[in-house]
Amino acid sequence: MSSSNKSLPYTTKDVHYDNAKFRHRSFFKVIYQTFFTSNVKRTSLSCSTGKFLALLLIFGIAYLMLTHTSPANSVTDRLGKGVKNSKDKLVSYGGSRLGKLLRKPPRLPPRLSPDQKGFNNSSSHESDKLNAGSKWIARQQSVKDAFIHAWSGYTKYAIGYDELMPLSQHGVDGLGGLGATIVDALDTAMIMGVDEVVSEAGSWIEKHLLDRITKKGQVNLFETTIRLLGGLLSAYHLSGGEQGMKLTHTGPKPTVYLETAKNLADRLLSAFTSSPTPIPFSDVILHDSTAHPASGGGLSSTSEVSTLQLEFNYLSAISGDPKYSVEAMKVLEHIKTLPKVEGLVPIFISPHTGEFSGENIRLGSRGDSYYEYLIKVWLQQGTAQDNSLTYLYDMYTEAMKGVRHRLVQKSIPNGLVFVGELPYGSEGAFSPKMDHLVCFLSGTLALGATKGITKEKAMKYNLLNFEDLENLKLAEDLAKTCFEMYAVTSTGLAPEIAYFHTKDFSEGGLDGGNKSSEYVKDIIIKPADRHNLLRPETVESLFVLYRITEDPKYREWGWQIFEAFEKYTKVDTGGYTSLDDVTTIPPHRRDKMETFFLGETLKYLYLLFADSSLIPLDKFVFNTEAHPFPIKGTKNDS
Repeated sequence: MSSSNKSLPYTTKDVHYDNAKFRHRSFFKVIYQTFFTSNVKRTSLSCSTGKFLALLLIFGIAYLMLTHTSPANSVTDRLGKGVKNSKDKLVSYGGSRLGKLLRKPPRLPPRLSPDQKGFNNSSSHESDKLNAGSKWIARQQSVKDAFIHAWSGYTKYAIGYDELMPLSQHGVDGLGGLGATIVDALDTAMIMGVDEVVSEAGSWIEKHLLDRITKKGQVNLFETTIRLLGGLLSAYHLSGGEQGMKLTHTGPKPTVYLETAKNLADRLLSAFTSSPTPIPFSDVILHDSTAHPASGGGLSSTSEVSTLQLEFNYLSAISGDPKYSVEAMKVLEHIKTLPKVEGLVPIFISPHTGEFSGENIRLGSRGDSYYEYLIKVWLQQGTAQDNSLTYLYDMYTEAMKGVRHRLVQKSIPNGLVFVGELPYGSEGAFSPKMDHLVCFLSGTLALGATKGITKEKAMKYNLLNFEDLENLKLAEDLAKTCFEMYAVTSTGLAPEIAYFHTKDFSEGGLDGGNKSSEYVKDIIIKPADRHNLLRPETVESLFVLYRITEDPKYREWGWQIFEAFEKYTKVDTGGYTSLDDVTTIPPHRRDKMETFFLGETLKYLYLLFADSSLIPLDKFVFNTEAHPFPIKGTKNDS
């Protein structure tokens, strides 16, 4: 069928049939053509008897037509062949042969010219688009309001502290005392256009942060890098540094963020230079720029040592000093040489030996962002991708094959796709345990498949291979599972950890509480795992998948999650709080607002509802704390 007929309920063949078989002819024209344009005229009408018989036939037919004309239902009643249509009207099938012969042609819908069709369709489409656009603008504003409410609680009760305890209304330092919420939230305020928060946060950073960096004690290398160093570098770009986006015209000059970032990074470098191997120590003493391994064995987390490179690479790019990138990239170059199981790696590594420790393989805590940064550090190079870094893409590709082969299973009875663990290594038993943290993987898979452009565009230019399509399918399946981890609970919020019912694993009486969920028997939530920390990983993946697939269901899922946050975690006096148990109503509240709720969760929700031109995925790469850095070789217009 030609494209012009796709919207019509008949084909060109039908039209030709109509023209040939159902060209309208009146009854008298039929009789005239039958008797006066054929051999009948030359034979039957050649005598008076023939003429008489012809006239008699004509009047007889006319009489039959007049006396047997009746409503369709009475004919149907007599023939017993009527059926009811969807509106309970009787429709006749059958009738006299004469009726069939003389019936009128079926009325086909009128054909519109391409211009007419385009006008009607486009006007309707534009109306729908405007309505949908206004809905998402309103929802975007709701997320912005939530951010302002969260910030107001922090500034009211905890300004200068790392985190807010919204129920007891005070601050707490759990990340080294550097005002982590302020730095983590700054670029979210810039992206949302909340100038008063940008001004307040920027002023605090300018007045206090450098002093704190020079005086504070122990900090964790990973957490300080992704939250504070990442936040400062993103703020530098978004405020116009290095001809960046200039999303804000308030707050200090961009160089304030850059100089503070350099001072912090110089102290963090001691974790690399103090180690006898390319694997850095986990902890740094800021005031004297020393570092030491973690207590209790001295091991570092694999994800922590391999989730520093985006930040240090970007700092080298904008400062002109390669030392940051050189030290950070040594880690990945070293891990490239270590043995793996189909690209999968244990979650601990020793800075003393440079070797992996133990056999525990998982994509949850201590393993997650290793895989995320393999693809993102490669993508960060953009069009200027260095051939020497293709090993990162190769490592990522191999690892995703390993994930599909060894870690992906389906639940019963309804077949949710999930990523489990190998706590005793590749030869040990499979565990159907999945941290909420694993939900990052959905977005990473989609990003790795299309490199940030839409699926439609990637398909149009034939940029996706079979493996890319497999990864996209897995990304969408995992996003569905992660959303159901929310929908299956009484509160509509996900637990920190879920288990999945399989043929080898089942525990009764541990469902999420929402008995109406289709997947209530698939997902198992143990009592110790029922807390919710306002985590971002699911909405992060919904954001990425919406941008890449353009499927509106991901926006709708994100809105449902946001509404649950609003209903159960919002604190009237300011801020939002973590929960102890998502399976009960009302849920017990934990009294903690993590910095990533402002830095990541609300940012990703806002971008999910925003136009796709805001922080586009083919021009920016997000660090694991949702701080966007520009991809090399791309122009980011303000």
